Amino acid sequence: MRDLLFIPAHGPTPPELSVESLWYWAWPPVVTIAVGLTLLLWVGATRRVAQRHPGNPYPRRRTLSLIGALALILVALQSGIERYDTTLFSMHMIQHLILLFPVPILLVQAGPVTLSLRVASPRWRARILAVLQSRTVGVISHPLVGWTLLVAVMWGTHLSILFDAALEDPLIHNLEHLLYLGTAILFWAPIFSVDPIRHRLRGAAALVYLIAQMPQNSFLGVAIMWSTTPIYPHYATLQRAWGPSPLEDQQLAGAIMWLVGDALFLTAIFVVLAAMARIEERPESRYDQAQTAAAMAEIRRREVLLAERKRGEE
Repeated sequence: MRDLLFIPAHGPTPPELSVESLWYWAWPPVVTIAVGLTLLLWVGATRRVAQRHPGNPYPRRRTLSLIGALALILVALQSGIERYDTTLFSMHMIQHLILLFPVPILLVQAGPVTLSLRVASPRWRARILAVLQSRTVGVISHPLVGWTLLVAVMWGTHLSILFDAALEDPLIHNLEHLLYLGTAILFWAPIFSVDPIRHRLRGAAALVYLIAQMPQNSFLGVAIMWSTTPIYPHYATLQRAWGPSPLEDQQLAGAIMWLVGDALFLTAIFVVLAAMARIEERPESRYDQAQTAAAMAEIRRREVLLAERKRGEE
């Protein structure tokens, strides 16, 4: 009886997916309010830094990174994507990819810890630095921890009862989003964070870190895509009169995780490669300039010695 009268955790089944139906804003707008307050606090902090240090304001590009992250959070959790996340697994997958890739990268590029340090009083600055230098933060922020947690969270949630429980219970669903975002921040911070972190990956180490993680995403996406039966009872028992079947929708979701997720990983890898190329060019250029300057200085020194010797002989 429950299967026949199934109602999704977030309300009745929405209308058939269309461009018009995606123009939607979730209610209550808790995430919208949180995003608005965050932006107000950020603007206030950057203005205070600009007042204290007119010649060294907080970089505008970092504020733009924060705005981009907040905008994507609203798209993922308050727009039409949120409306269909418990109805279509493929839409749910798009939501998760937004929270796992662009949002955390933009957040760590905004440098919230750096802004906090610049706006804090000397007393609070010392406390923040003490926390950052603590053993606990050092362990949690270690790249191996972030890498392992991301694998465990992705496989543990998608191939366990937790995922279906999140579809049934809005509280668990929200906690799942926080878990994805927090884990992704730990994963991406060693490569893209502009904050003063203890463990930072550059060059070949960053490439190995990303390349080793990429197959985990691929294998999980392929496992979901190739499944011959619906994995989650929530989607399988949902009485939806439109759109793809639960199995077709699940196969589409797996393909999105595999192809789009891998494309995002490849984008990050290319960014690291571009950074490596720039770093390799700069040291060579500086080295050549230093060598040239040293050689010219030696030539001038010898010319002076030669001139003095000639004057002495005369």
